[in-house]
Amino acid sequence: MTPRLVLASRSPARTKLLADAGIAHDRLVSDVDEDAVVAERGVTGPEQTAMVLARAKAEAVAQLPEAAGALVLGCDSVFALDGEVHGKPLDPAVATARIRAMRGRSGVLHTGHWLVDTREPAAGGTGFAGGAPASAEVFFAPMSDDEVTAYVATGEPLHVAGSFTIDSLGASFVERVEGDVHAVVGLSLAVLRRLLAEAGVGVPELWTPRP
Repeated sequence: MTPRLVLASRSPARTKLLADAGIAHDRLVSDVDEDAVVAERGVTGPEQTAMVLARAKAEAVAQLPEAAGALVLGCDSVFALDGEVHGKPLDPAVATARIRAMRGRSGVLHTGHWLVDTREPAAGGTGFAGGAPASAEVFFAPMSDDEVTAYVATGEPLHVAGSFTIDSLGASFVERVEGDVHAVVGLSLAVLRRLLAEAGVGVPELWTPRP
């Protein structure tokens, strides 16, 4: 039986990344209260925060009837600048202040991954549950105030970790990335491959047929 992968995320960037890599998947969104989870676990570091949230999302979706018999992948990304954790800004004023602080400098984007194998043993299930982080340092161009204002006005920075993207409008303001570039998009394909292997699944088993 062909394994089924479920992405526990509403991120269009993550699902596009999987689709572009030929990896078949479904998507189910968790109803995790991120602030409550972080407070309950008492985490403060960016990498630990990303891992805790990725696990919470994967475990929440793995409990859903629609995810039964699937490999469930949870992901979460957190940006760190000067050691301070930056999630989604949501508010234009917050996004503007953050981008102004980031321009001409670099920060580290941490993405946590957690995989839960819900398959029954008879269907090849291993019972595996585990995860791993991936990180990359992102170097930003010295943006002008007008560029910052124009970028925030698009709305794109409001709902992404760190207030920027590298696969859409924000890409013009990223000078280079050192590390796992896919982690900056929000899902490391290399980490996913390793976690799937832990569950006894090879990436080629998930590839969609090419026309």
